[in-house]
Amino acid sequence: MPKRFKTNYPGIYYRYSKRIGKKGTEKIYYIVFKKDGKVIEEKVGRQYVDDMTPARAALIRGERIEGKRQSRREVKTAQEQERRAQQTRWTIARLWSEYTARQPQLKGLAQDQHRYEKYLVNTFGEKEPKDISSSDVDTFRVQLLKTLKPATVKNTLELLRRICKFGEKKHLCDGIPFIIEMPRVYNEKTEDLTDEQLTRLLHTLAEDENQQAADVMRLALCTGMRRGEIFRLRKTDIDYEREFVIVRDPKGGEDQKIPLNDLAKEIIKRQPDTESLYVFPGRDGKQRVDIKRAVNRIKRKAELPEDFRALHGLRHVYASMLASSGQVDLYTLQKLLTHKSPIMTQRYAHLRDEALKQAANVADALLAQTTTAPDDSIKDHDNTGER
Repeated sequence: MPKRFKTNYPGIYYRYSKRIGKKGTEKIYYIVFKKDGKVIEEKVGRQYVDDMTPARAALIRGERIEGKRQSRREVKTAQEQERRAQQTRWTIARLWSEYTARQPQLKGLAQDQHRYEKYLVNTFGEKEPKDISSSDVDTFRVQLLKTLKPATVKNTLELLRRICKFGEKKHLCDGIPFIIEMPRVYNEKTEDLTDEQLTRLLHTLAEDENQQAADVMRLALCTGMRRGEIFRLRKTDIDYEREFVIVRDPKGGEDQKIPLNDLAKEIIKRQPDTESLYVFPGRDGKQRVDIKRAVNRIKRKAELPEDFRALHGLRHVYASMLASSGQVDLYTLQKLLTHKSPIMTQRYAHLRDEALKQAANVADALLAQTTTAPDDSIKDHDNTGER
């Protein structure tokens, strides 16, 4: 045991020890005091590393005697307990890591990751769902709405709600103790094409050098399938005998079946017979992930509106054509579009209403013709003297 040296302060002494990371020695200070009749000796710090002096050691000794300061061991124990507690807490950050680990192929994960890293982690990352208050979310929403569109804010808040619901559903932690209020979004867009635009598009598709891209667009137009659903379409998903197509993973939901009309059947049958599983394979026969360059080129050649989405817009055109015909009710349209609820299909209600009004006007005109007598028959009727 190194020799102990006294100082000019009662209960303060030091020993010499090698310096940490440097040559030479330094003093290590200790304090001695009585507590509950027991003599306690504690190390309080090193001369250079902790910038410890006899005077500072004496202040620490006084605080320890009065119970105003914890020992170094107690501080270290408390820190270790806090560290262990942090490891068992299901914070938003930890829940997000678990959420993405369990669902690595989740649709839209890249966008969610961006929203989480840019907006959520700094504000809520270290909080557990039960510790998030309504005021926290209100402040967060107001701040985001100052610079972001309501749709972006809504998607971000929905992600926060989804993460919290995940923790609650998996029995990892308590859920968020209130309902998150979403901002109202009025930017739902129903895209359509005029007869002239649609005609130009069909001519452009017939002439384009990339007929696989053209057929992807044709299939979207005649079935209303989403881009990802077309990319995931496998040869085994086609039932020519019963005339239906299996739509895989529509918007993250269960697989659905939709009818296979004659035009869709023709488009699918004329695809090259390759060893790939997919009807429209990508590189090396794997599932296609993008076709943006080709379809955007076709869009420009057909002189379609700048804000018209080359593939998703055709899904809207398909739905608008059916709704405008007046021959397809909204429930059937919902099933054809594989919407989970009728809310999304309601955007086409005004088109069907207009078609029904036109049909009613036709009936009105026909009835008017049968109930209005010609002028000469009225005269003949008056001459009879009958009333």
